[in-house]
Amino acid sequence: MKFETWLFLGGVGFFAPVAIVYSILTDWQEPVGAAALFLTAGLALLIGGYLYQTSRRIDKRPEDNPNARIEDGDSELGFFSPWSWWPIILAGSAAIMFLGLAVAYWIMAIGAFIGIVAIVGWVYEYSRGDHAH
Repeated sequence: MKFETWLFLGGVGFFAPVAIVYSILTDWQEPVGAAALFLTAGLALLIGGYLYQTSRRIDKRPEDNPNARIEDGDSELGFFSPWSWWPIILAGSAAIMFLGLAVAYWIMAIGAFIGIVAIVGWVYEYSRGDHAH
């Protein structure tokens, strides 16, 4: 977690000075942008601090060891359906729902219906047919 910790703590070192420079350049007259940048720096500090505390409590991961081999990080990550079409249908339904936000709410309802069908199909994909458990 060493890289992730320094990535987020480096974000604090970037966003805080940018917020100060932004505030000075706008003569402190535009508070929304400055507040957003300061809050982004604070959020990066929270996440970086959490990752730092967590990295002190757990053992080093293979990603943190420069002498680690590829086999050291090889573990079971989960089961993924290699030939499933349901994620594509679910992504299409999300696109239709976002289109509904921009165009008309009734299109969003159609996307939600397709999304519910896609989620049910994806969950029960291995409960019937040739791949039933």
